[in-house]
Formats: sequence, structure tokens, C-alpha cells
Amino acid sequence: QVQLVESGGGLVQPGGSLRLSCVASGGLDGPYSMGWYRQAPGQQREMVARIGTSSNAVYSDSVKGRFTISRDNDKNTVYLQMSSLRPTDTALYYCNLFRFRDYWGQGTQVIVSS
Repeated sequence: QVQLVESGGGLVQPGGSLRLSCVASGGLDGPYSMGWYRQAPGQQREMVARIGTSSNAVYSDSVKGRFTISRDNDKNTVYLQMSSLRPTDTALYYCNLFRFRDYWGQGTQVIVSS
């Protein structure tokens, strides 16, 4: 059974940076894609960034140029480097892994506020 554990969230001032990490374990005996999603209060969960097995990445327009997703296949880990953070980036950030089905982490809170 795949398990995902996120870390790295917290409180940061506007314009600041944070790096999220997500470690995957269990049942990873083939290729899989990973990604980050977020959900703000009262809003639907939205895709932030995804990365494939060849490290090909896609981003939502709202974070393009500010966030960078990367992965370390040896460590089964995906990262999200977030820069130039805005109050509108405040949300619960979820790690996602797709291999035949979606798997989700429990989320890590990011708050951007002065």
C-alpha cells in the first residue's frame, strides 16, 4: 500500500519561500507520476504542479515562474520549491502519486501572511 508523508509547510511572510517535501513508500515497483495539489478554505482542490517519471513538469498558471517541482527517484521523494509567495497561496497542500490510481498524503498547511 502506497503511503505519502508531506513536510515543510508553515507560516511565511509574503515574498518569502518554502520547500515542501513528500516521501512515498510501499508498492513502488514501477513508474509513477507525482504532484502537488492545494485546497484553500471554501474552495475546490486544484493542481499546483505535476512531474512525470522523466521529470517532465507541468504547472498551473497561478504558480508558473514562482514554484518549481522536482523529484529524487532514489529517495522516492518529490519537492515543491515555492518562492515569491503570496497570501493567495495560503492553502493545505497535498502530495499526490498516481500509479494505476491516485494516492494522497494528509496535507501540510502553508500560510502566507504578514
